[in-house]
Amino acid sequence: MASAAEQLAASLNLSAFSKAPELKKRIWFTLGALIVYRLGSYIPIPGIDPYVLQEIFNQTRGGLLGMFDMFSGGSLGRMTLFALNIMPYISAAIIIQLMTAVAPQLEALKKEGEAGRKKLNQYTRYLTLGLAIFQSLGIAFGLEGMRGSAGGAVIDPGIFFRITTVITLTGGTMFLMWLGEQITARGVGNGSSLIIFAGIVANLPSALTATLELGRTGALSAIFIILLLLMSVIVVTFIVFMERAQRRIIVQYPKRQVGNKMFGGESSHLPLKINVSGVIPPIFASSLLLLPLTFTSFTQSTEAHWLNEVAALLAHGQPLYMTLYVLMILFFSFFYTAVVFNPVETADNLKKYGGFVPGIRPGKNTADYFDYVLTRLTVVGALYLSAVCMLPEILISHYAVPFYFGGTSLLIVVSVTMDTVAQIHSHLLAHQYEGLIKKAKLRGRRN
Repeated sequence: MASAAEQLAASLNLSAFSKAPELKKRIWFTLGALIVYRLGSYIPIPGIDPYVLQEIFNQTRGGLLGMFDMFSGGSLGRMTLFALNIMPYISAAIIIQLMTAVAPQLEALKKEGEAGRKKLNQYTRYLTLGLAIFQSLGIAFGLEGMRGSAGGAVIDPGIFFRITTVITLTGGTMFLMWLGEQITARGVGNGSSLIIFAGIVANLPSALTATLELGRTGALSAIFIILLLLMSVIVVTFIVFMERAQRRIIVQYPKRQVGNKMFGGESSHLPLKINVSGVIPPIFASSLLLLPLTFTSFTQSTEAHWLNEVAALLAHGQPLYMTLYVLMILFFSFFYTAVVFNPVETADNLKKYGGFVPGIRPGKNTADYFDYVLTRLTVVGALYLSAVCMLPEILISHYAVPFYFGGTSLLIVVSVTMDTVAQIHSHLLAHQYEGLIKKAKLRGRRN
């Protein structure tokens, strides 16, 4: 057994990769799909003056638009076919997931297995369509109200422009939803996450160039830029460590006698990640806090003085903004963790299959123990998310560092990279096991 494990570990190299044709097909399919996505992010929607739009967007880059433009890979700033990106689908999936915790009908579907999962996916697609139509209609009205120094952002406002915009943006989102599902099924990694990942990574060179340009003009010192890059490496290393960290709870299964043979008695473990909620808390918190600033920049009204004051208090680097940001990350960390992990259901499943935690009685005591451990882990995970997101937030507010060096973007890039690499390793392991089994069969026939 040990020699087989050593042989398997030694075979995970480039030669093993070259001998896995199915994995190569999956990787090429994923790369081709991402190239299609990037090409579509440069196809503009009709009826837009790009120069006026760029001028207006540069003025509102510090608000919610800047963050969502980062997720869309610059498509929102160029107002292209994929301006909404896949965010309506992500929002719909999160809403359906949250609703399963409060709606008994959806919770019953979740427990039905594959048939229930397909039904929930269908509901997610319908909700994605509704959200995309609503958001694209809002963008159409917002574009018609935008004006720059050279005139309006829309060349010919009216009902025809609104219908065209809704159809174009909604169609782009639905295509990306389908493309993401195809990547998940026929490629490697999670399709939706890889699309967001590709958008962020595609603009990293321009963000780095902009930072270096700030150093060339004297806005940032060379020492600060070096420290910024060093800090990014340290933060990435810290994220990798925390995302891989987990608490393993030992689960024991009793022995069973069937005839003259004994079965069972083995022990396993239940892994609980420190950061169960992933990147959901920072995204939700940023979206809610940046809404007033973005709405103020859209209206540009001098009458709503109270709205301008609220936007000033919630600007980057302000104490109120920082405090609310941390509190929202903490809240959404606990809330989303409670949605995705049910201690009572997990304890009941263990009891159903005869498993138990050593020293803990099955049933309610096991559920209470899981809840106790998960609460402590979530405290650490929430503090970790707050630290990762707050440090770049200070740099963004005080030193005009681009969003791409923010905590949320680094979290997404690192998490998606780790998940994709793990899937590639799984495919390689499966291929190597198949090779070892074939060799064992050939040796058995020779003997």
